[in-house]
Amino acid sequence: MLKAVILIGGPQKGTRFRPLSLELPKPLFPVAGFPIIYHHIEACIQIPDIKEVILIGAYQPSEALNRFISSTQRELNISLRYLQEYTTLGTAGGLYHFRDQILAGKPEAFFVFNGDTCCDFPLTEMWNFHQQVHSGEHFTMLATEATRKQSLQYGCLVENEDSHEVLHYVEKPQTFVSTTINCGLYLLTPEIFTHIGAVFLQNQADIFNGGDYINPVRDCIRLEQDILSPLAGSKKLFVYKTNRFWSQIKSAGSAIYANRLYLSLYHTTHPERLATANDNGPTIIGDVFIHPSARVDPTATLGPNVTIGAGATVGPGVRVRESLVLEGATLQDHCCILHSIIGWNSSVGAWSRVEGTANDPNPNNKHAKIDSNTLFSEEGKLNPSITILGRNVVIPSEVIVLNSIVLPHKDLRYSIKNQILL
Repeated sequence: MLKAVILIGGPQKGTRFRPLSLELPKPLFPVAGFPIIYHHIEACIQIPDIKEVILIGAYQPSEALNRFISSTQRELNISLRYLQEYTTLGTAGGLYHFRDQILAGKPEAFFVFNGDTCCDFPLTEMWNFHQQVHSGEHFTMLATEATRKQSLQYGCLVENEDSHEVLHYVEKPQTFVSTTINCGLYLLTPEIFTHIGAVFLQNQADIFNGGDYINPVRDCIRLEQDILSPLAGSKKLFVYKTNRFWSQIKSAGSAIYANRLYLSLYHTTHPERLATANDNGPTIIGDVFIHPSARVDPTATLGPNVTIGAGATVGPGVRVRESLVLEGATLQDHCCILHSIIGWNSSVGAWSRVEGTANDPNPNNKHAKIDSNTLFSEEGKLNPSITILGRNVVIPSEVIVLNSIVLPHKDLRYSIKNQILL
């Protein structure tokens, strides 16, 4: 038997995802028509041996989270539950705190996902690799290639090309180590708790032997720095490398990119989710997802890489490209939406234009990853990025909103450019 654990963080995380994470926990934000972590869970059910998926995080239980868990359990027919940390415990601390729940039923191994990972999740391949690469107790991590410059933003590892053992691992190194980076997906066996427990006991001992009483870190254990780095070179940590798509969803701009990746994946996994052109429907260009409850005028043009959420209304002559239109939003006649996220129940007036700037990886480098930039440059200026409208934002007719972020419940009266509207 196998299990899966998804680390979803807490409200103090995901600050680069604001204002979208102000309304909804980031792991529940819809990408390609479904919450981010729904794609993780959907990958898990492809392996019959996975009997339970556990969510671990510091979010307070909410109506949205409870509704997601109950509906996903019914829809995917898998045991799904949420375990709330009493404080932020770190990526390994949460696993250790809930080790009894994870080990219930005596699983042979368990997958661990970072909740902000976006990829096609080669779980079957990882499991087969894990069983074949080494006979003793060992752990497997997923890795991919990045550019030399971008690798410094991730965990970097050095691999023995023959045995696939991880010889060296550094989280976000100061100098170049390797272009092979950690993907935030692991296959662990119960022995991992022995290693985490040793770090936990050492942290406890440090506190009572002259440690920092004001800011104790005895409960926070980081899987990457505290566990994986010491395991490197011990013949217990191995790497499975993937050449398929992978990204992180750190910023709202990366959600647009993840939307594109998941829509392209639907061609293989769920072709029925992609809208198709017909004489009585809108013009469809490339990959488009339209929720069945959305109302789209036949004269609208959608795509490529567009998601129209539940209950959204798209009026006559509307043009949408590389964008997410969230639940309940209204796009009035002949408005144009490019590289933007239109928030829940927001409205864009007739003949208005909402446009952002794409933040795509360098197309000339096959290993380039998307940059999750901060909102501001070193000079204090707003970095060009996608345009975001928060919940219940009203854009009047015949205005332009360009490279801007509009916080929830705002009623614009004029055009704006390169602004954050508080």
